[in-house]
Amino acid sequence: MAQETSPPRSPFASTALYVGDLDPSVNEAQIFDIFKQIGNVMSVRLCRDMVTKRSLGYAYVNYNNTQDASRAIEELNFMPVNGKPVRIMFSYRDPSIRKSGSGNLFVKNLDKSIDNKALHDLFSPYGKILSCKIALDVSNVSKGHGFVQFDTEDAAHTAIEKINGTTLHDKQLFVGPFVRRQERDPPASKFNNVFVKNLSEITTDEDLQKLFGVFGPISSAVVMKEVDGKSKCFGFVNFENPEDAVKAVEDLHGTTFQDKELYVSRAQKKNEREAELKAKFEHERKDTEDKSPTNLYLKNLDDGIDDEKLKDMFSAFGNVTSCKVMRDPLGHSKGSGFVAFSTSDAALRAVAQMNGKMIGSKPLYVAMAQKKEERKAKLEAQFASRGPVNFPPPPLYSAVGQQLLYSRPAPMVPQQPAGFAMVRPNVGQMPGFFPPQRQQGHARVPFQQFMQRESTFHGSNSRTPAYGNNSFLAVLASHLASATPEQQRIVNVGRAAVSTG
Repeated sequence: MAQETSPPRSPFASTALYVGDLDPSVNEAQIFDIFKQIGNVMSVRLCRDMVTKRSLGYAYVNYNNTQDASRAIEELNFMPVNGKPVRIMFSYRDPSIRKSGSGNLFVKNLDKSIDNKALHDLFSPYGKILSCKIALDVSNVSKGHGFVQFDTEDAAHTAIEKINGTTLHDKQLFVGPFVRRQERDPPASKFNNVFVKNLSEITTDEDLQKLFGVFGPISSAVVMKEVDGKSKCFGFVNFENPEDAVKAVEDLHGTTFQDKELYVSRAQKKNEREAELKAKFEHERKDTEDKSPTNLYLKNLDDGIDDEKLKDMFSAFGNVTSCKVMRDPLGHSKGSGFVAFSTSDAALRAVAQMNGKMIGSKPLYVAMAQKKEERKAKLEAQFASRGPVNFPPPPLYSAVGQQLLYSRPAPMVPQQPAGFAMVRPNVGQMPGFFPPQRQQGHARVPFQQFMQRESTFHGSNSRTPAYGNNSFLAVLASHLASATPEQQRIVNVGRAAVSTG
């Protein structure tokens, strides 16, 4: 008796399902109730954020057997749950199956109205679809392209043959094998996609097909159009062989077609174009600056000066190519700006005549504009040439917090007369300061009386004060310790007049 054999199991068969595009309000109980209608559900796991515990929009459902899992995909895929269609596919623990790219297709130039279900219905006649998805932006609006994965390569090739180049919602579709990001950037000498611009407004897709078709097989040729159907006067032609694309660029660039001189080149990605234009702009700017400085930097501008007034002020010196007053995010003037001339002579004349000129209520500062690196190097050189900076010593304070005087510390503490003692206060932030302390039994001279004696001393020609040198210093310090700041200034001004007299 022959042994009965079961059909070979598909490598994509699984009992676990991935359920995506879930509404945030969907919970595990809802998912279980929906999928238990198909068969015995072993487990349901709704993935949530570890911190907020909010739904991440996808879940996993496990069945007992692959038959129930397959039937769930057939019957429940794209079913609305809480008003949002869900997307169901097999889940694989082995990432090599998911990332192999086997049978995976890339579809572009889709109409914005095409959703996941419409894309699935379009490709389902050509084989079993494992996953199908439209790429969306942050606003959940279609980006115009999507992905379809079949269970076999043969089904994927059949879909390419039948759908690529067809029209859907007045748009010609491109369908091709999906290529991973790291494999998408061919060398500049090897490319398939050609960019064409400066087309006539009457040029059609068929005209492009005929024009470029003589160089080899073409998979697509599209003239880009506005929403109202008007031509944007540029398009793309995709060749099957890179050699044909290179030859088309070499032969057609600069030729005339329908009374227009064509620009034909390799199609570049947006980041490639931006990098190339930036490098070109920087090179041209550097060449211009090296030849002759024409850009001026202005500061101390009056608040009433705008771009037009600034241009009128400097147009008398030559042709002004650009003029800008710098402003903050609220639109208020920052008081600075730039003026660029077509010649360096005009810029030099403007600096000579406008620098320091009163404009409004402010003197204007005008100088040649410098790069940030140049300004930084110049400032560093200036500071280095000055040597170390000697800062003035901190002011001295009495024990009660009054400021006494600004002075460099004396090399030695002067000898104090009898009746005074040097006591260091317990204040950590005043190292080395010893305020004089009046000992018990010595009467304090009133401040006004002391000032009268000081005035008498200033009026005499003698350089020796009536108290004696050391005694005078001690009494002065004692009175300054209790004097007001205004009185201290009076004494300091008087002492300065004596020392310079």
